[in-house]
Amino acid sequence: MSRMNERPARRADLRIDLAAIRHNVAVLSGHASESGARTMVVVKSDGYGHGASTVAEAALRSGADWLGVASIPEALELRERGISAPLLCWLYQHGDDVAGAVRAGVDLSVSSETRLRDVVAAAESTGHTARIHLKIDTGLHRNGAPAESWERLVALAAKAEAGGAVEVFAVWSHLACADEPGHPSIDTQAERFRHAHEQALAAGLRPLRHLANSAALLTRPDLRFDMVRPGIAVYGLDPVPRQGEHGLRPAMTFRSSVALTKRIAAGESVSYGHNWTAPTDTNLALVPVGYADGVPRSLSDRFSVLLGGKRRPVVGRVCMDQIVVRCDDDQVVEGDEVVLFGPGDRGEPTAAEWAEELGTIHYEIVTGMYRPRVTRTVVAEDTL
Repeated sequence: MSRMNERPARRADLRIDLAAIRHNVAVLSGHASESGARTMVVVKSDGYGHGASTVAEAALRSGADWLGVASIPEALELRERGISAPLLCWLYQHGDDVAGAVRAGVDLSVSSETRLRDVVAAAESTGHTARIHLKIDTGLHRNGAPAESWERLVALAAKAEAGGAVEVFAVWSHLACADEPGHPSIDTQAERFRHAHEQALAAGLRPLRHLANSAALLTRPDLRFDMVRPGIAVYGLDPVPRQGEHGLRPAMTFRSSVALTKRIAAGESVSYGHNWTAPTDTNLALVPVGYADGVPRSLSDRFSVLLGGKRRPVVGRVCMDQIVVRCDDDQVVEGDEVVLFGPGDRGEPTAAEWAEELGTIHYEIVTGMYRPRVTRTVVAEDTL
């Protein structure tokens, strides 16, 4: 396969493959539509590091009906960029621009009487009816109304709806262990969610339901309800890789290029602390990325890169701005592309590999990659 040479990676670059995003959304929304469910693509945290507005536009052209973000500034930025699709925001607090969100037609999650009062006040001040999604805590014990306050919350929401301040559009919750298929908490949360929806109906509301994240969308068709909320799977990272092939394509490639080459003699050591010593004479390639650019220092002497068509080990400590690659007797030259991680189809490392080595999740890898010195190149079509 050819190198990705549509734009040289002079220092550190994230290549975002929109063809992969579109493919993943089509796959996921296809599963949702089989159950009659709509698809809300989650683009919080700048689209998991891939670019929120870019991902949003691609997703809406590929089967997504809705978008989801965590914060009001994220929501308003999408509106400012001309994205008018239905959009849910779920994590805000007193003093945030709730009125601005209501004015911009952003749906707001409500998990407490305090938040409901905030939204009603915003609706009254702007003259706009606010559309809300009531969130029930079914066992994640993070955001969401506790069961003991739920009945009162839905009653107050029904009163606010009757008064014209709000429209209760949906009831929703979030799963704690959906990425562990068969975990008993999944069924427990699903049953609590069904009961919360019944209480909302009893209060005179007629809300839609959404519960399934990426993992539940792929493994629990019975929990798709009226809408699903895929996040990590949109970006091609499988939340349940042990459950078989789901046809997802990673969209992010992290790459750089060789800045300098040199040859050192056997017995010479590399980088701070001299943790690695060359067992034989070897060629080295200097790559101008380091922990300031998203390469974890804890990966020192524990990872490799794709350079010149081969996986090659990074030797010595990861520095703030640099890593060193062992090339043995192979000749590499300044400017050669270095792939730190990507989809894996050329033999390069993947974000999932980094995560496994570090004892974390691939979510953390990709969302932490967009940094001041790292450029982001969006490619509309797959050039591999």
